[in-house]
Amino acid sequence: MPPVARPHTLFSFLALASLAFAQSRSLPLDLDARVDAAMQAFEVPGLCVAIVRDGKIALAKGYGVRHLGSQTPVDAHTRFGIASNTKVFTALALGLLVEAGRLEWDAPVQRYLPAFQLADPYVSRELTVRDLLVHRSGLGLGAGDLLWWPGSTYDRKEIVRRLRHVPLATSFRSTYAYDNVLYLVAGELIEAVSGSTWERFVAERILAPVGMEHSSVRHSDAVPSNGTEANVSGTHAEVDGRVVAVPPMTSDNTNPAGGIMSCAEDMAKWLGVLLARGQLADGSRLFSAKTYRELTTLVTPIPIGDPDPLLGELRPNFNGYALGLAVRDYRGRKVLTHTGGLPGFVSRVLLVPEAGVGIAVLTNQESMRAIDAIVYQFVDHVLGADDRDWLALQQTADARARAKLAAVDEKARATRAAGGPPSLPLARYAGTFHDAWCGDLMIEATGDGLSIRFAHCPQLSGKLEPWQHDTFVARWHDRSLRADAFVTFALTPDANIDRVRMLPASPSVDFSFDYQHLDLRPSGKPVGK
Repeated sequence: MPPVARPHTLFSFLALASLAFAQSRSLPLDLDARVDAAMQAFEVPGLCVAIVRDGKIALAKGYGVRHLGSQTPVDAHTRFGIASNTKVFTALALGLLVEAGRLEWDAPVQRYLPAFQLADPYVSRELTVRDLLVHRSGLGLGAGDLLWWPGSTYDRKEIVRRLRHVPLATSFRSTYAYDNVLYLVAGELIEAVSGSTWERFVAERILAPVGMEHSSVRHSDAVPSNGTEANVSGTHAEVDGRVVAVPPMTSDNTNPAGGIMSCAEDMAKWLGVLLARGQLADGSRLFSAKTYRELTTLVTPIPIGDPDPLLGELRPNFNGYALGLAVRDYRGRKVLTHTGGLPGFVSRVLLVPEAGVGIAVLTNQESMRAIDAIVYQFVDHVLGADDRDWLALQQTADARARAKLAAVDEKARATRAAGGPPSLPLARYAGTFHDAWCGDLMIEATGDGLSIRFAHCPQLSGKLEPWQHDTFVARWHDRSLRADAFVTFALTPDANIDRVRMLPASPSVDFSFDYQHLDLRPSGKPVGK
């Protein structure tokens, strides 16, 4: 259904009395109870909710606590990592440079960054500014993420330089495959054209005019500096069946793809500007209506999968990616949405422009099901849909998904060859192995077996345990990563190591651990050198 034309209501920031009035007419009366129930069901210590409706802030509120086991409450100014909900800010930064005549959406990136290269010369030459944002370059899902994830020693410029060695998985512009690394290229492009770093440009040209005074543009702001007590949420996740505190992402090399920290009040302001198609509170414009159309027009189709039958209403009729936003339908209405995920933080932003409503939920525990139970309960209320118990549905779907995942893992264990020891003495597997884009991997013989570590990533360090034949399992010392990997050695006829390949050890491993893109060869260097 096409959007219904509606006048742009000047987005206003309300005094407390007005806010209470807006809440009374715009929100379901049991919203707080539903939020609390979702948090309890999915063990979420704290979250915040921002809702804008008809040009007004209907809600900007924190729930729960910042840290598991503490009593410090989440409030409207508590900052959470919004992760990939940062991507639309990067897209808008490019849009502002287009408006200023400094860029063209469909000009090649090499016009502005002559040294930019991907693995294919044709793609390198033809890839445009728009292509950086829409996940159709030919890179595979999450390709190159191990350059920055977990926090690496490579800076942003080195990551961009190494992209020329990351293999392409499909032909150019033929397939949707979500990536982060081209948003890093977008950040470098912004700096090259504007003379300002991505961080400074976004802070000064977007956050400040919107009034997002409690937000910041760096992953590293997840940890208060100089030991000061800042209003920043802690980070939590389920590890080995228990929700515990986990270390946050603090590396700033990927800020353009996911570095913004924000809060309920500031996200409400941002939602208001998006719903007003670029209009600010004072009536001026942050960006033009033309740029709004660019940001929200579907570019890359996304294949439509089938959710759990219980969640059938969430299956869209159309689905695609615009510039930093996904575009789909829900109950006959066009929806703009995006999710974000970092260690201990997940979030969703969802707007229904035709209904003049937007909602953002930011959490300090990795439970998208808790978020979606809240989001879709509210959106159904706005759209006048029949009341469904989204929390109960998400709980059942979660139990089914966990059972399915457990069955897959159990099948892998059951099909493991019995009595299949390694072909070689363990010490023969030791060495330094090199991948053209990721760098060196060191495997060392220790007193009780083998150790494994990536040279550029201190967190990817652990034990290498025999699995079957010449396949081992990397068990990382940092169990919060939840990213164990199969490591398989291919041997030459004379029983030397020819190459090493890696795969995630479970479907539950986050796609940003893109082990499958590595092609590790013996480097000839001594281990650790």
